[in-house]
Amino acid sequence: MSNTEKRKKVSIGVEDFKTLIEWNGYFVDKTLMIRELIESNAMVTLFTRPRRFGKTLNQFMIRRFFEDEITEKGEKVDNRYLFDGLAITGCGEEILKHQQRYPVIFMTLKSAKQDTYALAYMELKKRISEEYKRHKYVLQGETLTMDEKKRFEAVSAIVDDDSLYTDALGFLSACLAKYHGHKTIILIDEYDVPLENAYLHGFYEEMIGFIRSLFESALKTNPYLEKGVITGCLRISKESIFTGLNNMEVQSILSVNYPGSFGFTEPETQEMMAYFGLSDNYAELKRWYDGYCFGGVEIYNPWSILNYIRMAEVDKNYLPRPYWSNSSSNSIIREMVGEADEEARTDLETLINGGTIEKRVHEDITYGDIHQSQDNLWNFLFFTGYLKKIGERKEQNKLYLTMKIPNLEIASIYEDSISYWFDQRMKQTDRSPLLRALESGDCQAAEDFINRQLMDTISYFDHAESFYHGFLAGLLTNIGGYRVKSNRESGNGRPDIVMQTPNIRKGRVILLELKLAASIADLEAACGRGLAQIETQRYAEPFTKEGYPTVLKYAVSFYKKDCMVQKGGSAKR
Repeated sequence: MSNTEKRKKVSIGVEDFKTLIEWNGYFVDKTLMIRELIESNAMVTLFTRPRRFGKTLNQFMIRRFFEDEITEKGEKVDNRYLFDGLAITGCGEEILKHQQRYPVIFMTLKSAKQDTYALAYMELKKRISEEYKRHKYVLQGETLTMDEKKRFEAVSAIVDDDSLYTDALGFLSACLAKYHGHKTIILIDEYDVPLENAYLHGFYEEMIGFIRSLFESALKTNPYLEKGVITGCLRISKESIFTGLNNMEVQSILSVNYPGSFGFTEPETQEMMAYFGLSDNYAELKRWYDGYCFGGVEIYNPWSILNYIRMAEVDKNYLPRPYWSNSSSNSIIREMVGEADEEARTDLETLINGGTIEKRVHEDITYGDIHQSQDNLWNFLFFTGYLKKIGERKEQNKLYLTMKIPNLEIASIYEDSISYWFDQRMKQTDRSPLLRALESGDCQAAEDFINRQLMDTISYFDHAESFYHGFLAGLLTNIGGYRVKSNRESGNGRPDIVMQTPNIRKGRVILLELKLAASIADLEAACGRGLAQIETQRYAEPFTKEGYPTVLKYAVSFYKKDCMVQKGGSAKR
């Protein structure tokens, strides 16, 4: 960067390409995908990529390149300066002759996230109305008939006539083509958001019907269409949204074309880190946000990279953390965890502990079928970015992928989802038998209860002590009026878990020391080591001195999905 060049800024959440350039935001150049679109024979291209991988920004970039933009007053807008110095400007006259040549319809459907069909449908009508108003200049002059102008104004005003909206995009493209003398480019961003939202809120079939009609008029039976570009997370086909659309080409994460058009490639990420003086942080950033592979190209999560750089630019010691969370997709992961059968739980444990699974994968996704089988859920997780491909094979024309969790960020989302599921499950589980067993000294009953819960849970950290600690603490939290504390300072050390009643004079304390066994045969010896530690470290002494009449001592040893419970001698005041 020269001394005279103004330092570029990290812009979070800026989705309009024009705004990003004018704000001097750092832009990772994806303009060569425009050349690929122009040279493609496909009239309509559907790009499916995980959320927050730059789909909306790319759609705005495409719009600003192709659009013959006109203001409400009928004045032309020159946007060519936005592309100064970018790769597309070096592609020659055959490509650049398309710049600012076409009318463009641009709609993003990502805001259709309402709780009812009526509200979501109204939101979509508003978005259509806004796009009509953006092109109201077509009402000037004589290119449209009086009936066409009346219909145009009615859609803009959101009149109560549903028949005007099912083919609203097709009609708008006709109006634009008549005015400009060129066919229309139609850009639809995040087309599957209304479908995912409808699935989650129970009005899926209604939304499918409207989206199907809207798309057919715009992309299937439209003589005024130059090219269409659609983006989303998933390819939705079984619902016949794209029925008969033979001119559509699907570019998914399994495709070889457009490999680096979404997300950041490794060279792009390294260049950005160097620009902001963060090259020394690259290795850790790679562990957290790398791991994707699109079309054979290594891809980083752009949303997380930008968020990290924004913070690390201020504090170079800033530690990476999850940014790619709090979405409806995460809700579906929670559903998957909650509904997992024994095989699926085993697969989840394998994944979260760094292993791989092999599943059949197909690109035709149906939200309504997600819960028909566990395989559908793995399919969903792959295409939405929660798993990555590390190998593939075909068997009788069926595609099987070997998959794993991409990076630390996604691993943390699985862990959080499992923890959430476990917490919710414990709220619904009667744990009083466990408490009675501990209070009465019935080690077998306590052991049986814990073993049943172990068999039904999902373990991570490869059965590390921290997992068992959290698991047992979760079982004992909010049980029988006891206060539960973990690793509390006591005596000469820290007992793993302390349960104590708020009242002291007639109260009780239960101490639990946890141990990992090296094998099934080592369970009993591990319990012995735990009980010995309670005594040698004098864990009971502070509580007897405080005045508790009874302190019960237990050792709990674990080996994979097995546990053993042993009781030590009670301490009396």
